[in-house]
Amino acid sequence: WNTRSQVIVAIIPIVGITVLILLLNVFAPSSADVRVIKYVVQIIPQVKGRVIEVPVEGNKLYKKGEVLFRIDPTPYELDMKSLQAQLAEAEGQANQLREQLKSAAGNTGAIKSQRDLSKLRVAQNRELVSTGAGSQFDLDKAEADLANLDAQVTAALANEAQVRAQLAAIVDGDQAAVARLKADLAKSRWELEQTTMYAPADGYVINLQLRPGSWVVSMPFAP
Repeated sequence: WNTRSQVIVAIIPIVGITVLILLLNVFAPSSADVRVIKYVVQIIPQVKGRVIEVPVEGNKLYKKGEVLFRIDPTPYELDMKSLQAQLAEAEGQANQLREQLKSAAGNTGAIKSQRDLSKLRVAQNRELVSTGAGSQFDLDKAEADLANLDAQVTAALANEAQVRAQLAAIVDGDQAAVARLKADLAKSRWELEQTTMYAPADGYVINLQLRPGSWVVSMPFAP
């Protein structure tokens, strides 16, 4: 333990600490007024399902609109086909109701015409009976026919009103049931489109953990 060894032992830590400080200034600089921010977009699907394809790779640049992953679209396709069938059935029923309304309105008009004619006959028979030129039997029969036609007109108007009530609920030009199914079908198409996830912007895929077979859900705390 002489002077040379003592100098070496003292100089080596000083040189090491100096080199460390210089390297830190290069690789990990510090400042009180500078911040470095990296923007990250968390990828969260709008629908849930089993992942069937993940064509991306980690730390590789991708452009906006490129496919990131795909979810099994089968259940959403089946839902859309079911809604399409329901919509076709509802539209058919709506058209049938419109035809029923036309038929009911025509039937009401025909019965009203017969009732007007029957009223004329009653008036004529009353005039003939009052002058002694007609029979009371014909008058009674005409009045009975008029009463019967009045009842038919009431029933026809009730039937027509019932059909009109079923067609009364209109939304954007469609019957309520048809409008509701169209909205459900539009939502189903949108959900089917969401089974393919696209890059929201240009950037790199970091922290790639998704694999085919994984189950994804639309929860913000599980991107």
